[in-house]
Amino acid sequence: MTDPATPSPAAKPAAAAKKPTAAKKPTAAAKKATTAAAKPASAAKPVVAAKKAPAAAARKPTLGLPAREAPVPVGDRAFLDIARRVVELAEDKKAADIVLLDIGELTTLADAFVICSGGSERQLDAIADAIVEGLRAEGVRPIGREGVAASHWVLLDFGGVVVHIFTPPERDFYQLEKHWSEARTVLRVQ
Repeated sequence: MTDPATPSPAAKPAAAAKKPTAAKKPTAAAKKATTAAAKPASAAKPVVAAKKAPAAAARKPTLGLPAREAPVPVGDRAFLDIARRVVELAEDKKAADIVLLDIGELTTLADAFVICSGGSERQLDAIADAIVEGLRAEGVRPIGREGVAASHWVLLDFGGVVVHIFTPPERDFYQLEKHWSEARTVLRVQ
């Protein structure tokens, strides 16, 4: 008795004859030619010459991210108002050596950096919490908070304003003011 699922010896040559041969498969070059011929001429992407902004052409080239033409407001408030409020809130928690840098002309990363120091891990947390809560009460929420007091560097991101809170040894080590020396110092509180 034969099993219907098992092909008979006579059926094997017929199955082998049905396999496609290598000559019938299209090559990669043939596929590319058929695809290019199938596209209408209107689907081709037009080549457009890049135009330079007049202000960008006059500005000297800097390394890093491209510079912005104008500062971006955060919500209904300008970045400088928020940065000054951050300085006030940090000063209320006895932050030391507060610096407000206007970096908007140098990078698209942010419009302002506020850099300050706290004497201990507990004070770093207090400064960061006071800034977040104070601005949240005024309707400005942080985008992010990085680092913990135990790492001796806490970063608060408010979009156009980035706040760096250091302990003095870490601030001396990273020297952000030196790295952003071309930025305009708006305010310094000793």
